Amino acid sequence: MASAHAELYRFEIPGTASVVEGNGGLQKVRVTTPGAAGEIYLHGAHLTSWKPAGREEVLFLSALSQWELGRAIRGGVPICFPWFGGKADDPKAPAHGFVRTKAWRIESIAQAGDGVTVSMFTESDDDTKRWWPADFRLSYRVTFASELRLELVVTNTGKTSLRFEEALHAYHRVGNILDTRVSGLDTVQYIDKTDSNRKKIQHGEIAIVSETDRIYLNTIDAIKLEDPVLRRRTHVAKENSRTTVVWNPGAQKARSLSDFADDEWIQMICIETSNVADFALDLAPGQQHEMKAVVSVAGF
Repeated sequence: MASAHAELYRFEIPGTASVVEGNGGLQKVRVTTPGAAGEIYLHGAHLTSWKPAGREEVLFLSALSQWELGRAIRGGVPICFPWFGGKADDPKAPAHGFVRTKAWRIESIAQAGDGVTVSMFTESDDDTKRWWPADFRLSYRVTFASELRLELVVTNTGKTSLRFEEALHAYHRVGNILDTRVSGLDTVQYIDKTDSNRKKIQHGEIAIVSETDRIYLNTIDAIKLEDPVLRRRTHVAKENSRTTVVWNPGAQKARSLSDFADDEWIQMICIETSNVADFALDLAPGQQHEMKAVVSVAGF
């Protein structure tokens, strides 16, 4: 065990990035730079905190999140792969795929301008092949700086083509969801998962008043989140992503979630950079696909 710890600690940057024990005894990388502070767990390569210098926490984490092996962390940025939601042909398969509960490995921790980039990876093994036969490697680079940069790279390491969905399921912390507005999706068609997957068109800004679960289709535009209570605007830009998911469980669904407090739906909204549904991706052997999201925050 000591050698495993030594192996992790060799990645540390003294005074800037350290590997420490987090909630539930799970290991995480804690980063402190002049531009931002943040944390990412090896469990699921799960980003749980990003706090730009001089600003409040940007990500939401549930107070009831269950920090244990085999369970996804509730909040932060879970990685959904290789399917989104339930697996169409296997109701017993884990929701949102298997990488958000998998142990990832650190590839590198490096200075990057005023920030630090933490790179992690995972790959196919006997356990993943129980659910999905493909050979793959998944790399994830998170740059903690005055902007938060997320880069997810899928490589097909097998001999046959593979088809997958992917999402960076980011939970954004807000002062009060009822006062929050989301823009950047006007006139975009979406799948309404709360209404039998009917396709609809967005008109104007998104206001959350009840359970909201939508997949916005064929959209490459940046999203703006306006939060008058916390007096900030969050901007989410993306690359190589053709869908954006917007989710809030609303009061009724929140009560049914064991790892989510009844009133926490007021404090969060998910804005997910993704390629899902009609925009699932095909990768030929040896091919790579890289999806990026860049989050920035400004006051007003």
